[in-house]
Amino acid sequence: MEALKIHKGKTVPLLNNNIDTDQIIPKAFLKRIEKTGFGEFLFDEWRYLPDRSLNPEFILNQPEYSEATILIAGDNFGCGSSREHAAWALTDYRFKVVIAGSFGDIFYMNATKNGLLPIVLQPEECHALAGLPAAEQVTIDLPNQQVISSLGYYYFEIDPTWKEKLVNGLDDIDLTLALADKIREYESKIPQYLIK
Repeated sequence: MEALKIHKGKTVPLLNNNIDTDQIIPKAFLKRIEKTGFGEFLFDEWRYLPDRSLNPEFILNQPEYSEATILIAGDNFGCGSSREHAAWALTDYRFKVVIAGSFGDIFYMNATKNGLLPIVLQPEECHALAGLPAAEQVTIDLPNQQVISSLGYYYFEIDPTWKEKLVNGLDDIDLTLALADKIREYESKIPQYLIK
């Protein structure tokens, strides 16, 4: 997993409340077995017209937001089913950070496990950031837990364990592999007749 310490990027506002995982990545596209290739289908029903051409009215399709890596959303983002594909679709599209008033619990965990930083801010702070010009860069300072823009500094909370994983680019497998010596030592003490 790629480490995320300081991220500078442009924002795109999508302030709808209750954007669920089926809207993020519809179930019709969950057949892939890799974690990649889902970005094409992110917000599929909103991004595309029935003939699969881009919907020019949807904000992600507007040229001024083509470089956005920070999504500003409303409350309860990522509610609904537990599909990890929602986090995969957002990161595959290019998002590094999602800022929202609140998140679905399972989505929040899936995001942190896949290198996507979910930030909870007050609704008025989300609305203020959503009003920034599309060309303005916002800085996400994870070590200091701050969102920095021309509006000032917004502090956010994050569990220290998840913060450490993101800052160091460690997923659960990396953490397990860091204990490889202890695992081998433990296994060496298991009687051989129990292993067979």
